[in-house]
Amino acid sequence: MELINQSILVAALILFISLLVSSFASRLGAPLLLVFLALGMLAGEDGPGGIAFDNYPLSYLIGTVALVVILFDGGLRTRIDSFRVGLKPALSLATLGVLVTALITGSFAAWLLDLSWLEGLLIGAIVGSTDAAAVFSLLSGSGLKLNRRVGAVLEIESGSNDPMAVFLTLALIGLIGAGRSVPDASLLMAFVQQMGVGAFAGWLGGRAMVWMFRRLSLEGALLSMFGLAAALLLFALASVAGGSGFLAIYLAGLLLGNARIGGLSTLLRVQDGYAWLAQVVMFLVLGLLVTPHELVPLAPAALAISLVLMLVARPVAVWLGLLPFSMQRREKFYIGWVGLRGAVPIILGIFPLMAGLPNGTIYFNVAFFVVLMSLVCQGWSLVPLAGRLGLKLPATPPPARRVKVEAGADTAFEAASFRVEAESVAERTTLAELALPEAAHLAAVFRGGERLAAGEAGALAEGDWLYLVGTDEALAEATALFSSRAEREAKRFYGVFTVDATLTAGELAHAYGVTLAPEYAALPLSDYCERLGQAPLVPGDIVPFGRLTLVVAKTEGNRVSQLGIRFVPDSARPS
Repeated sequence: MELINQSILVAALILFISLLVSSFASRLGAPLLLVFLALGMLAGEDGPGGIAFDNYPLSYLIGTVALVVILFDGGLRTRIDSFRVGLKPALSLATLGVLVTALITGSFAAWLLDLSWLEGLLIGAIVGSTDAAAVFSLLSGSGLKLNRRVGAVLEIESGSNDPMAVFLTLALIGLIGAGRSVPDASLLMAFVQQMGVGAFAGWLGGRAMVWMFRRLSLEGALLSMFGLAAALLLFALASVAGGSGFLAIYLAGLLLGNARIGGLSTLLRVQDGYAWLAQVVMFLVLGLLVTPHELVPLAPAALAISLVLMLVARPVAVWLGLLPFSMQRREKFYIGWVGLRGAVPIILGIFPLMAGLPNGTIYFNVAFFVVLMSLVCQGWSLVPLAGRLGLKLPATPPPARRVKVEAGADTAFEAASFRVEAESVAERTTLAELALPEAAHLAAVFRGGERLAAGEAGALAEGDWLYLVGTDEALAEATALFSSRAEREAKRFYGVFTVDATLTAGELAHAYGVTLAPEYAALPLSDYCERLGQAPLVPGDIVPFGRLTLVVAKTEGNRVSQLGIRFVPDSARPS
């Protein structure tokens, strides 16, 4: 009994200190996953904690369950329009990209560490995939809102490339264990089975979840717990059926998160807590698992492998994988750099140890070192590089609070409260003039603690509270109207003025004295941008317009609906 109490005390203390330190680390811009990993190492065998932990099967179990939770949460938060934009390039990176990365990194590792070609390739396969935990955590935890095309590619790639990495790792372990040196065609069939069964299970499981969520009477946390249990069940069923459980739960989360179901915001809020807990526990355990003094002799070689992976293998893989797709050079550069490695390579590094392969500790230690380097170098530069390349969009703060509106089983309406901030769009604007999204409707206005009728409110003032009822997407869009920070950031990025994209290019050119080719004059600005820009256009894309720069501010489907106008300084114009 005393041992159990002591174990609980130690675990709780490590978790408490980790969360406490993370609040300070986030202010410095440090990747939180790196903090948790480092604290796990400090609590481990070579650190002040002195905890000797080498239970690889338990670590694999904890890591797998945590990845299920994180991938399910990532799927829930991926919008279907973003999924359509980024699906094809992301799948190319998740298959061809992982293979190219593994080949380049593995060949270099085999030469550097004097391993056989298959053993080197195994190292490449282990570190070849980007990590969903790292990508989702760093993108959401840093408050970074990326250009939709880039963000979608990174998120979908990280959610779908695990099957390729797991498949390559297990296949190579089987070949090395059997003493074979050449793979055969059965490996390709196994890969097709993994992806095919996983995708079908995800589609079927996601549809089943939507059906059940619309008919269950569970509320709040119970609904979220049911979703988590369903995700774990789906992962297990897909894996037993010979498919990729990771791919299945990501797709199921995507279908559930984009369905019209009530209580979605509550599900997301509680699921966010589960995902963070999973990340903290997983990285603490993986930090405990490593023995730092064993990393030291391997450090120079592991550093060289990390640099080749980040500076050669990943950029080449991205360049080849994105060749068929029209993406800007800056977008390819960013995707090539942000190939974040996290828990997955460390978990895959456990496989050779569990299989009893020779040089098992080399695989694990190299994978751990690569993850450390990735979090330090790539994780820290994620936000500043996005801003420098013009890929960072103005962030939208969430509404103060949301509650589900009961209006039938299939409805997805919620109520949200908004406070009017100084210098926001809503301030000094009447309710009739306030451009609310079509799917958001005014329920009440409060001023000084008193409810006002819509006709009595007049111009809105700082400190007024508005309650809106609408869909999740509409409430998220309405948030920018009430935030002064969002308004300032939007003007800085999109320009002071915005125009409707139904305006013709000729009308805009006449208003601003821009010389325009005659064939463009009658085109609506939406068509003009699609002709001169890259399709499909997403918010943040830039289209030149004489001495003006047009910035896509809003899209509806695949069509541009609103454009911001920036003025190009005389010094920046070509002579």
